[in-house]
Amino acid sequence: MFNKTGRSVRLLSLSDDQPNELRGSLIPRSIREKKPPEPVVLPRVLLAAKVAGGVAAVAALAFVGLAGYGRVTSSTHLAAPVISIVDPKTSTAVTLTYGPHTAFSNRAFFEETRSAFVEKSVSFIEVDFEEKMVRLFKEGVLVVSASVEQFGETGSWWDAPSGLYEVDTRAEREFSSLAQVYFPWVITFEGNYAIHGMPEYPDGRAVGEDFTGGGVRVSNADAEKLFEETETNMPVLVYQKAKEKDRFVYAATVENVSAPHYLIADIETGTMLAASDLDIPVPIASLTKLMTAVVASEKLDLDSRVRVSSPTFVQSLIPRLKDRTSVSMYSLFQLLLLESSNEAAEVIAGEYGREAFIDAMNAKAKQLGMFQTTFADPSGLDSNNVSTLADLFKLSQHIHENRTFIFDISAKEVAAGAEDAGEFINLENFNEVEDLNNVVGGKIGETSAAGMTSITLHEVQVQGKLRTVAIILLGSEARDDDVKTLVGFVENQYQP
Repeated sequence: MFNKTGRSVRLLSLSDDQPNELRGSLIPRSIREKKPPEPVVLPRVLLAAKVAGGVAAVAALAFVGLAGYGRVTSSTHLAAPVISIVDPKTSTAVTLTYGPHTAFSNRAFFEETRSAFVEKSVSFIEVDFEEKMVRLFKEGVLVVSASVEQFGETGSWWDAPSGLYEVDTRAEREFSSLAQVYFPWVITFEGNYAIHGMPEYPDGRAVGEDFTGGGVRVSNADAEKLFEETETNMPVLVYQKAKEKDRFVYAATVENVSAPHYLIADIETGTMLAASDLDIPVPIASLTKLMTAVVASEKLDLDSRVRVSSPTFVQSLIPRLKDRTSVSMYSLFQLLLLESSNEAAEVIAGEYGREAFIDAMNAKAKQLGMFQTTFADPSGLDSNNVSTLADLFKLSQHIHENRTFIFDISAKEVAAGAEDAGEFINLENFNEVEDLNNVVGGKIGETSAAGMTSITLHEVQVQGKLRTVAIILLGSEARDDDVKTLVGFVENQYQP
């Protein structure tokens, strides 16, 4: 989120004639990659899940206790105890890695985890969105308690989902080139999430009430106290209340529509209106780039500039990086999501380490319950990038609920919290559908192996109410015609 100098290299861009501080590809991958705690067998935390309509849902959570710790992360404190989730069907235990986890959206699970940390004298930070509090514990003892003045805007890259993280960096004062403000007493975790004091413009003015940038904001006095007690690698436990289920109900019966692999569903309720072959894995082409954007938003600094070395092994329909030495991450997102740039996908993945990035894409798929999905590259050119309609709908819901800015950019909107609209002009929007003006986000793709593919979100009138429906197509021969057929089906079927 910020310009970090502690783990950066200094590069000179001839086009800008300005030095840029960024995490670059010159840093050895072994240094740049996070090392998760070594697993310890801990069959104590149970998660029961059920599958309904092809979508996995949490049914119950029970936290019984803790039996071990991960690795030592510093000389003065231990890492958080290792937590395992057990699949009740297979009895297979999966160790939670650092990152977002929907299990922590369950209040009881979150509180039991916090109690276990205290009992085991763990030093950690707790961020409670519901109580609007940040608390810091040293060896299980509460030493700082701070009221939250403002959270990052919902759906932006500053909005920290429920999960278990660790502190990445600390800085007394950092400048955000994207938000154009200074943040005092910054504690950054998972790359783009942060706890900080009151932002200021470069002239010293405090931001106004309408300022939406930044992460978890506390008073400057509290931010300084938290900063002084925080250590790098300290665990951060985040709780956000799970979003209330939308109770809208469709009354009509859905009939089949004439399209190849297709799905149409309400993005809020998950109600399937029509679908064919929900669980058959097929190539997905550039729909892969949506996962590339999701992983990049978790692993990389979205407020940075990136050194560009245009990949020679991929081509884009509109090449824009050939003559550049650096580019902002935000602009790369625009190329990735609007013009489906394969070059942008590779540059983004290369910033983290290409193979490590692809591994992170596959790990994120499993975390979201996309168990029939495999990613082989960040662009979608490889025919081994495969998924199902059901899995892609899970990804679409995750983006809609937690990473709204990805769909905003894909619809050629300026992402919330971004003052800079990017450095490329006259960008094409490949995601538009001819003769339809209700598309509010999505992504298209096409390869010889996948045919035409697309995920599009549409606002349509259903029984007199404006609803957002997702349409997913795999293997289409006429994408726009199929999308219009399915939109027309909804509009005609559900007249008030």
